[in-house]
Amino acid sequence: MSEEQFRLFDFPPPSKRKAYFEQLRHPFWTENKAKLIAKYLYYFVLVTKHGAYIDGFAGPQKPNKPETWAAKLVIENDEPRWLRHFYLFEKDQNQYEHVRSLRDSQPPELQRKIHVYHEDFNSAIDNFLGKRPIREKEATFCLLDQRTFECHWSTLKALASYKAEGLKIEIFYFLPASWFDRAMSASRDKDALTAWWGREDWQILRRMRASSRADLFCERVRDEFKYESVVPWPIFDRRDGGRVMYHMIHATDHSLAPNLMNRAYRKAVQPKEPLAQLQFEFKQWRSSR
Repeated sequence: MSEEQFRLFDFPPPSKRKAYFEQLRHPFWTENKAKLIAKYLYYFVLVTKHGAYIDGFAGPQKPNKPETWAAKLVIENDEPRWLRHFYLFEKDQNQYEHVRSLRDSQPPELQRKIHVYHEDFNSAIDNFLGKRPIREKEATFCLLDQRTFECHWSTLKALASYKAEGLKIEIFYFLPASWFDRAMSASRDKDALTAWWGREDWQILRRMRASSRADLFCERVRDEFKYESVVPWPIFDRRDGGRVMYHMIHATDHSLAPNLMNRAYRKAVQPKEPLAQLQFEFKQWRSSR
């Protein structure tokens, strides 16, 4: 699928993110974040036609609501099933059992390789990547759906620096917003905060506006890890907007990915467009030129 073909999706022209997000008319709310991830990956594989999926905190946050479990929705996505390799990490024993059951429930005829690790992603990342499980040119997406401060900055660095050529591993990273100050004040493990921020000056984040904190985080990811696009997408507490609960930081080198994310954000809770419909849209678009 060419970049020209994707123009039919009615993507907005490039713009400065501050100006753009002031005009968001489709607030996305927290109960549907798993659908947002699954929708984006649906578009992702339409572009890449192959790929690997890494989930650093793969267990379901609400086991009684499987529709909110990102790993489940991604793995059980119907056509096209072009994601072939899955690497799921979970250190909590109960959560791990859910992840393992998810793997074991998949039909073997799909020939998808689902690897499940009962490990702390931060501790396991160097050994995992050191074995070179992912090819240099294999399109790779990593979800870091932490609760608050679990994901270390060194883990981000390891992911971003894995590939020596081509596109870096694409990242979705959840940055807390509404409970950030409360969680930071309550934390007695200062070393954990330093590991999370990657520096000892994490105090500068206190009492910052959530949007400013997200901008600073994106600036660091962009400057230190050299991603072409790093954008914070706000996730609200309810359908009509309200408070920003957290930001989804999307870091990518792919030229089409920011626009695909925009489309996913606007359409995540709508029924998924089938391949035949998308192909029809392409045909209509070509004939109108």
